[in-house]
Amino acid sequence: MFRILVIEDERMTAKVVEYRLLKDGYEVILATDGRDGFQKIESENPDLIITDIMMPYYSGLEVVSYTRLTLKKDTPILILSSMGLEKIVLEAFELGADDFITKPFSPQELSIRVRKSLIRR
Repeated sequence: MFRILVIEDERMTAKVVEYRLLKDGYEVILATDGRDGFQKIESENPDLIITDIMMPYYSGLEVVSYTRLTLKKDTPILILSSMGLEKIVLEAFELGADDFITKPFSPQELSIRVRKSLIRR
């Protein structure tokens, strides 16, 4: 069973993502902010990371950078954010993000993108 870490500070969004992923048969680990996310990336060793951009303590871009540069992990990272600005999207990809979904999102689209990210791994 694949383990997915969801780093999201908006409670309702986290619950929607968690519900969909559980329905799809994944194990879900929740983190409520960037600092909690950093700790769970190290302690839980997830198969996929889904992170918001704007969060307390560390941003999603810092999560990507930390995972790629500090931890040297190639874990697929999917950015889920209401900030669909081209500059932010490009920076996320330059730092090593694998995919980007703009909020609001379709749960079916999330399922497909998660599955594709895990297959590529």
